[in-house]
Amino acid sequence: MAVIREDDFIQSIAEGFQFISYYHPLDYIQALGRAYEREKSPAAKDAMAQILVNSRMAAEGHRPICQDTGICVVFLKVGQNVHFETKLSLQQMVDEGVRRAYTDKDNTLRASVLSDPAGKRQNTRDNTPAVVHVELVPGDTVDVRIAAKGGGSENKAKFVMLNPSDSVVDWVLETVPKMGAGWCPPGMLGIGIGGTAEKAMLMAKEALMDHVDIGDLAARGPSNRVEELRLELYEKVNALGIGAQGLGGLTTVLDVKIKDFPTHAASLPVAMIPNCAATRHAHFTLTGHGPAQLEAPSLEDWPDITWSVSADTRRVNLDQVTREEVASWKPGECILLSGKLLTGRDAAHKRIADLMARGEPLPEGVDFTNRFIYYVGPVDPVRDEVVGPAGPTTSTRMDKFTEMMLDKTGLIGMVGKAERGPVAIEAIKKHKAVYLMAVGGAAYLVSKAIRSARVVAFKELGMEAIHEFEVKDMPVTVAVDSCGTSVHQTGPAEWRVKIGKIQVRES
Repeated sequence: MAVIREDDFIQSIAEGFQFISYYHPLDYIQALGRAYEREKSPAAKDAMAQILVNSRMAAEGHRPICQDTGICVVFLKVGQNVHFETKLSLQQMVDEGVRRAYTDKDNTLRASVLSDPAGKRQNTRDNTPAVVHVELVPGDTVDVRIAAKGGGSENKAKFVMLNPSDSVVDWVLETVPKMGAGWCPPGMLGIGIGGTAEKAMLMAKEALMDHVDIGDLAARGPSNRVEELRLELYEKVNALGIGAQGLGGLTTVLDVKIKDFPTHAASLPVAMIPNCAATRHAHFTLTGHGPAQLEAPSLEDWPDITWSVSADTRRVNLDQVTREEVASWKPGECILLSGKLLTGRDAAHKRIADLMARGEPLPEGVDFTNRFIYYVGPVDPVRDEVVGPAGPTTSTRMDKFTEMMLDKTGLIGMVGKAERGPVAIEAIKKHKAVYLMAVGGAAYLVSKAIRSARVVAFKELGMEAIHEFEVKDMPVTVAVDSCGTSVHQTGPAEWRVKIGKIQVRES
């Protein structure tokens, strides 16, 4: 009988979540490196370069890959011969490990978990509780798989009850374009087929824990229907031309993972959950001989890729920018921002909308006149940082506030990630504003452009407070210009056509 000590279990969980906050799985990074080398779209290639450089920086600096350090998901396979030396439940031990990981003073992680989700939505401040799945199995070890799942990709999870005669492939190809780019491609798709509704969703999430091996599968050929589906979906999803960050390109997914389970004769449950460019998971086994030891990857294993600004990149002074200047910016144009910009995301926008509805002024120090807002919830700084990793959040969540912000506050521009919906695009066009896109999955790289940061309003909202950032050469792309042209519509459409003409050889 193996005896697992409480401290060993908790320490393993804590160190595991610290580990995955700054180390990408090596198989993901190497697959992204190969995709970068194949990529023909300049915009997608630039985005991939930023993600890869950010990944190496995070590994070197032991700081989060992404500002959204995720909700913690833990899969436990507990051997029937295992004895836990503790008075705590498994949930309590996992939560204590998560608490220690997310409040670590050397690498503080962002607390994103809110209690009372349909009510007050109060931050628990330590990212607990985790979502824990437990399976009792034969043996005398504890198999542990952990993941930190970002909200942008989790929000794109899809489920359907198909008829038994329906095509899974057709549903996936119809659904992926509707997911937009808020899940930060290129990533992975986890698909669960069969069982019941909840079983399909669980299989889809579990599938994302597997290694990237689509190249090996293509080389040896499929041996069953699931492997045939993986290869077919990998090819056809990439042929959609969505590309990195939704800008159009050859690679949208690096792998497609599928798990299946017997199902009722009348049913065909199908679940699909994407993993983003901040793919974070780890696997270890506890045997009763102390805490787990996770082996750090060698920095030499990262692709030798650099990112630099092109000579024709426009430089913009945010403290002097005018509506007339904004109107001259072209869709897809690369821009470097310098100067001051305010931040705000879901909770701050709701507070502002409520103030407007009551006819009350904005808080002191919050003036959006001729200014830009950055949709971000940064990680707290450590050591000599002015701010922690501070990449963009999914912009579509702010779409319903866009007309109000542009009409009532004097705002002329927004910075976020992924596409804008039709309501926001119409407001941008109406008010001759602009939407700029920063690369999701490059949070640590972006933070290096932030020279100062201070909270100016709603401090009690934690990471959702309004900050004022002073930035120097922050890289962004014009995603929706003042005429309402969106590169997230034009880019994929262009590359769907091109992919039909380009033969891409797998390396």
